[in-house]
Amino acid sequence: MKNYLKIIHIDEYSITPKYLQISNSILRGIEDQKIEKDDILPSINDLSIAFEVSRNTIERAYKELRRYNVIKSIAGKGYFISNTSFNQPIKVLLLFNKLSSHKKIIYDAFAETLGSNAAIDFYIYNNNFNVFKKLLANNTDHYSKLVIIPHFIENAENAFPVLNELPKDKLILMDKLPDGITGNFGAVYEKFEQDIYYALEQLLEKLSGYNTLKIIFPENSYYSKEILTGFLNFCGQYAFEYDIIHHLKNETLQPGTVYINLMEDDLVELIEKIIGDKLKIGEDIGVISYNETPLKKIILNGITTISTDFKLMGEKAAEMVLTNSKEHLAIPFKVTYRNSL
Repeated sequence: MKNYLKIIHIDEYSITPKYLQISNSILRGIEDQKIEKDDILPSINDLSIAFEVSRNTIERAYKELRRYNVIKSIAGKGYFISNTSFNQPIKVLLLFNKLSSHKKIIYDAFAETLGSNAAIDFYIYNNNFNVFKKLLANNTDHYSKLVIIPHFIENAENAFPVLNELPKDKLILMDKLPDGITGNFGAVYEKFEQDIYYALEQLLEKLSGYNTLKIIFPENSYYSKEILTGFLNFCGQYAFEYDIIHHLKNETLQPGTVYINLMEDDLVELIEKIIGDKLKIGEDIGVISYNETPLKKIILNGITTISTDFKLMGEKAAEMVLTNSKEHLAIPFKVTYRNSL
């Protein structure tokens, strides 16, 4: 029997479910001719013990392989490789800077659009350049596509040359399109400066009831500084008093102020301060929150949001994977007006 402990690889740092890592490893073993037709697979119980995972995980992995018509089972004898001539799924390395509510929307849309046409290895590098570089090192040859959200808190100047060295025929950038990335590659991205400017312009009538706009832009943030440029341009164009604050710790709320938050933690702290000061949201204090999520429809009768269409971003990135497109597509930015303004 083949030594499947050397063929099957489970990476504890990967976000990809373990059952998919197992099925993807077996598919890769077939592709690399390490596994051949009629080879006997380990029993569910043996693999469960060997990799210290539940029987259900192995059962799901084998079920996934049956979807590709790769394996069959014989009662009393177990599973074997029944077919090595099948449509190989596109192998995708998916790198996100962090996991959040809106990133989950992107992932779900991306994975659903690809369906069974792709095998996704999904990693989070937590905005850390060193982790990002390690994940890419000597790893790109195994994948047909490298789909990356390139946000970094530090060492961004070192990260972009790394991106530039990647094979462009495999590369698809999501969410951000950095300057200086050359070659013919795909991208679905936000236009940060223009997006916030035009979003605030759409809300101008409501904003005119306030005198000051403040944006909460944390220090050492991975968010694009282009957001601040668009914010400042809008305030200058329409004569609003403004301020850029990094946190709410020492902030005294003044009626007539609109706060724009980027981070979810800041939104929670802001709402707590408004309630604690017995101010009325949407009257005394206005709130605009970045990134639409389902909860913002409900919180305090609705939080006004300005947001990229994250579902569309995931869908379009997946379509680029399937069609090998090298298009650069700016995703529309949407304003959802609610009672917080």
